[in-house]
Amino acid sequence: MTLNRTDSPPFNPSLALISGVLAVSTGAIFARLAEAPALVIAAYRVGLASLILAPIAWWQVGDELRGLKKKEYLLAGLAGLFLALHFGTWISSLNYTSVANSVVLVNTNPIWVGVLTPLISKDRLSWMTRIGIVISVIGGVIIGAGDFVIGRQALWGDFLALLGGICAAMYLLLGRNLRQKLSLLAYIVLCYGSAAIILWSLVLALRLPVVGFSPGTYSAFVGMAVISQIIGHSSYNWALKWFSASLIAVSLLGEPIGATILAYIIFGETLTWTKFVGGTLILAAIYLAARGEKR
Repeated sequence: MTLNRTDSPPFNPSLALISGVLAVSTGAIFARLAEAPALVIAAYRVGLASLILAPIAWWQVGDELRGLKKKEYLLAGLAGLFLALHFGTWISSLNYTSVANSVVLVNTNPIWVGVLTPLISKDRLSWMTRIGIVISVIGGVIIGAGDFVIGRQALWGDFLALLGGICAAMYLLLGRNLRQKLSLLAYIVLCYGSAAIILWSLVLALRLPVVGFSPGTYSAFVGMAVISQIIGHSSYNWALKWFSASLIAVSLLGEPIGATILAYIIFGETLTWTKFVGGTLILAAIYLAARGEKR
């Protein structure tokens, strides 16, 4: 797999992407196990992650954080805003539409990355990456094709999921630019922290319940913060320094594959032929997008 920077990373970024896919795939499982409102789940996810990372960041990269320019703080805060909107809209969409609709529409983010890349990032998409984007979205549609629902509530949920995909694309593109300047720890503590402030402000403003949950729900919150967010999202954010936002966006489509396998193992959900075909197309798309990366 080729890189788009001339300097060498400390280890193969492909391993970071694989680790990210595996860790992020647990997010849907933990969200399903957590018996709490969608926004509360999202707030706990980034909130706990921020609390864990903040003292480490202050100790390890405190000088870097204090030396940042106002523009860099604003960009990191903006990336955090789109991360908060991504989690808020996507998890909320699950209250109105089917899981299939939600997953397929939120995973249109490779399309939006491809459309917005020339406007926001200096990256240029190769023809193999563009083909990979198209194939990845087709694979995602096939995975959810058999479970699509239509209705007034479903349309609202579909809109929220689609908005979540656009916000994810903006988060990746802003992160791609910032990761060229900031260390991983400095970047993620600013993004996760700003996302946590925004989501907790919404939770408190809406007077949603924040305590009194079952031990299993609190365990799911911790698992989501540590595994899905700190390990999963941070792996992708680390790889953003070495790979384009387009490749990261396509790689994120590995999440439904991992989540489907975990749901089969944990919840006994069936594996249909459409999921197999769609998953195969997504894996092929990830390979093509990776081959399309420029050194």
